[in-house]
Order: sequence, then structure tokens, then C-alpha cells
Amino acid sequence: MREEIYKRIHRIAVFASIILSIWTVFVPKTALAQRYKPRPITALLGAFDEEVKLVQQSLTKPKTHTLNGIKFMTGRINGHRVVVAETGIGKVNAAMTTAFVLAYFKPKQVLFTGIAGGTNPDLQPGDIVIARQTAHHDYGYITFQQQKTNQTRNAITKDLNPTFFPADSLMMRAAQEAAKTVVFESIPVTSRPPSVLVGTVVTGDVFVSSEEKVASLWSEFKADATEMEGAAVTQICYQQQVPCLVIRSLSDKANSNARQDMLTFFKIAARNSANLVMAIVGRLP
Repeated sequence: MREEIYKRIHRIAVFASIILSIWTVFVPKTALAQRYKPRPITALLGAFDEEVKLVQQSLTKPKTHTLNGIKFMTGRINGHRVVVAETGIGKVNAAMTTAFVLAYFKPKQVLFTGIAGGTNPDLQPGDIVIARQTAHHDYGYITFQQQKTNQTRNAITKDLNPTFFPADSLMMRAAQEAAKTVVFESIPVTSRPPSVLVGTVVTGDVFVSSEEKVASLWSEFKADATEMEGAAVTQICYQQQVPCLVIRSLSDKANSNARQDMLTFFKIAARNSANLVMAIVGRLP
């Protein structure tokens, strides 16, 4: 009798060991199965009201969702399902809204748009910059190896991110093709019609209005435009492996006249931006 009990205990122990081994093998795969699974919807984000309301007004079958106090509007543009939201100004607000839109709506791609200051001396208000890459211009620290770096760190993998976050190539191609079909409004006092450039956009938590800072951004980053949200959005999308593109419509030249120019011209710049976004949506995969 005692022998039979020992045999049963042994069989239970062996069975438990097998179950534990299977659990150890399959838990990582289960975790991987819970990774980001995109849905057939595109997120369209902008920093403030003027940048997103024209897009919202163009939605067919619009529906409003308020999540964590933020208003998201879903609907269709050119037959494509989209979710539109205003992030608020600055990197923290932009990152927060981007994180929420990824968590709740799981978009297959993110398009961030709005106005910016031009830092490329060849550009003028009214021009459009399609960001081939974005970077934080106000981020930097000294590594343990006593080296200065502009690279942020991925909190999930603990790896360093690239200094420049690359745009999704398919989205960038769609934007370039769409730009050929849009008639952009010219801004008064400019010397030519608006042009479209594929270039570099840099982000910082400061409204740049200084010739010295413009020269610095052009020298250090070869930045074509500067704004306050883009790199925060692209960093989150990069870390979550979600395709992303930033487009900026220039309202000023980020110089000492920037504030006055922005207040005077931002509505035209925002309209140009919104019209391009709607044209792009129809060409996205």
C-alpha cells in the first residue's frame, strides 16, 4: 500500500514537472502574442484646435469618444477609417495622447501634422516639410562612458534609440504623391508659392523665436523646421513599432518675428496642413 502511494506521488511530481516545463517554454510566446495588434484605422493627430478641426469637419459618420478626458473623433475620410485627436502643445501632452490612441484604438499608422517654424534658410512661411526624420533638439545627457549624446533610451528594451527617428517609407511616399495634387494657399508677403520639401524636423519644449537658435538648429541638426511635439510622437511609435509620419506647415521662420508671424499666418498654414492630410489619407495603404 505504501509503495503504491509513493508511486502515485512520484507520478504527480513528474506530471507537475512537465507542466512547469511547458509553462516556462510557452509563457514568453504568450507574452509575444499579446503584443500590439493593429486595427484597420489611421490616427490623425495635431497639437491644437486649429490644426485638427478642419479634419474633424471632413469626417463622414463622425462619432465622439472621450477617454481619460481627451476627445477622440472617429469616422471616415476618402473611405478610410480614421481617429482624430488634438494632443495639446508640448512633448508631454503629445506623448500622452499618442499613448492613449495606441492603447485604445490600436491604429495601423499615425500621422501627426500642424504648423512649425522654418529653420532652413531657403524655406519661407507657407512651405510644407514632410519629415524624413525627427529628433529632440533639447534632449541630451552624459553617458557612463563620459560621452555626450542626444539619444533617448527605450524604457521597454533599455536600448538607446536613434538620434533621428525615421519616417515610415510607405507613408512618406504617399505624402509626396498627395502633395502633387493639393493647391496650397500662399501666405501674404512671401516671394513665391508654397513648396514641399522632404527633410528634417526637430522638436523641443520651447517656442523658438531667435535667429541664433535657428542658426544653431540648422548647423547641428540640418533641421528644416522646428516645433514642440513631433519627436515625442515618433519616439513612442518607434518604440511600439507603429508606422508614423510627421508633416509640418510653416507659419513663420522661428526668428525674432516668429510670434507675430505665427499669430498672423497660422490659420493659412493650418489649412494647408489639413488639406494635405486629407489628400494623404486617400493614398495610405
